[in-house]
Parts: sequence; structure tokens; C-alpha cells
Amino acid sequence: MSTPSASTARQLDPASVSAWLRRLARSPEAPWLHAEVARRMAERLEFIRVKPEVVLDWWAFGGASTELLLKAYPEARHLAVEPTAALQERSRHATAAPWWSARRWRGPSVALVAPQDVAPSSVQLLWANMMLHAVVDPSALMAQWQRLLAAEGFVMFSCLGPGSLRALHELHVLQGWGPPLADFVDMHDLGDMLVQAGFADPVMDQEVLTLSWDSPEALLNELRALGANASPQRFAGWRTPRWRARLHDALRALARPDGRIYLDFEIAYGHAFKAAPRAPLAAETRVSVEDMRAMVRGKSSRG
Repeated sequence: MSTPSASTARQLDPASVSAWLRRLARSPEAPWLHAEVARRMAERLEFIRVKPEVVLDWWAFGGASTELLLKAYPEARHLAVEPTAALQERSRHATAAPWWSARRWRGPSVALVAPQDVAPSSVQLLWANMMLHAVVDPSALMAQWQRLLAAEGFVMFSCLGPGSLRALHELHVLQGWGPPLADFVDMHDLGDMLVQAGFADPVMDQEVLTLSWDSPEALLNELRALGANASPQRFAGWRTPRWRARLHDALRALARPDGRIYLDFEIAYGHAFKAAPRAPLAAETRVSVEDMRAMVRGKSSRG
């Protein structure tokens, strides 16, 4: 793993991220929000003219995109990368075709691989849905993606943006508690990281999705499935039942007249191409007098 640079590294508690990945591996399916964002991102594929021969799904199980990618590119070779051995095994079971499926008799639809086993410049589409916000150094990861992509290949990704869960942030500030989650990277900064990683023509946009729950318990259960509080500034000790009751009361106070609690999630989308390599320009070019005369004669004859 690359060492995070001072300019791009985020402050994340690795133990909290690991705990979330373990919970994700035990889940029967990816979070609903991840699947919904995958569906929205897949709608954008119809505007991409490149038809990839190799599709690489980064953190496939949590991204909930396997069937969408198989449907979009049925003739492509599909690869998947997972962050842990447990998630690799979970993904293996999730992507296995049932015995009655025609896909089963054509062989595995998705090959699980380690990142180091993917050949450089061998992938035409690198897809990463709802995982970049769990990475310490997104810029270093983008540079890795750029190395794996073939010329004219493209990356598509989505992640949570800084407008997510603002009401929850404000609640914690009002109560004097630590932050409820780590900060997210602004989409403009993500675009700058794409350029620094060597991508061309990055396009970034965002939308806000609003989810609602009928109780604090349902809200907190879904937030735990979506991630962990990976902020190093979070409260370090165990929370007491009394604190949890205060949290539930504070969340109930956020309810609208219909009795439901609403929270916003900012979703950042990005895509960019790997430009074809250009021949390097020499620092100095030498032209003989004869060549100069020939060039001048050529210009005169065309004029």
C-alpha cells in the first residue's frame, strides 16, 4: 500500500474501517444506498462510446454492481477486487451463478483477483462504487487505477461527499459530542486528484439523496451498515446506555411532522479517461542548413 502524501492523505482510523469491512462481509447483501447509487451510475454508461474488453470492479461486493456491469457488457471479461479475504469469499458466493442459470455453463462470469495480479494497461473500464470515502489516500489509489487502465480506458466511481449527514453533524456539535463520522473529500478535490494521477478530461458532479426512517433504531442500524465512525477525533471510550438514550431523544427531535427522521447524503460521481501516450518532445531540436532551405522552399511552393 502506498504511503499517504501530506497533501492527499485523509485522517481515518484504520481499526474502524476494518470493523466496518468485517460487518460488510457478514451482511447478506450490500447496503441499499450502494445498490441505488450503482443503478444511477450505470445509467451513465450509455453515454460512453468505449466498449470495454476487460471490466474491473473495485470492492465488488460492497459496490452492488455485478449484475449491472454484466448486463451492460455481456461480452467483456469481468474481474473483481476485494479489500479483505473475508469479502473476497463473500463476493465469490454472491457472484456464483445458480445451477439453473445459463451463465453457469459458460464458466464463471466474474473472476476474483488480487490488485497485484492485474496486468498494467490491461483494463478498459475500472468501476468503483461507493468505496472511495473509506480510503486513506484516494490520490494514491487513483494513480494505481491509472496504471491498470489501458490507453483510452476510463474510470467511473462514486462516493459520499461532505454534504452527507449534516444534520447528524450539527446534532453532535450541539450536544458537545465528538464527530459522528470522518470528513469526506469535496468532489472538486477529487477532480484535482484525477488530474494529478494522470487522467484526462475528468468530469465530476453530485446529487443529494434523502433517506428517511421511522425510528432512531432503524436509522442507526442503517448507518452502521453504510460504514463506521472512522474519525480519529471521535469519542474513544464505550458509550453508556444513558448516552444512547440521549442520542435517541435527539434524533427523535429531528423528526418532521410525518414522524419520520430525514437525513441527506451527498453522492459525488466522477469519470475520466486515460489519455493515449504522446511521443516525448526533445529538449533541443537540431536542423541542418540544408533542411532549413528545403523547408523554406516547401513553404514557398505551397504558398
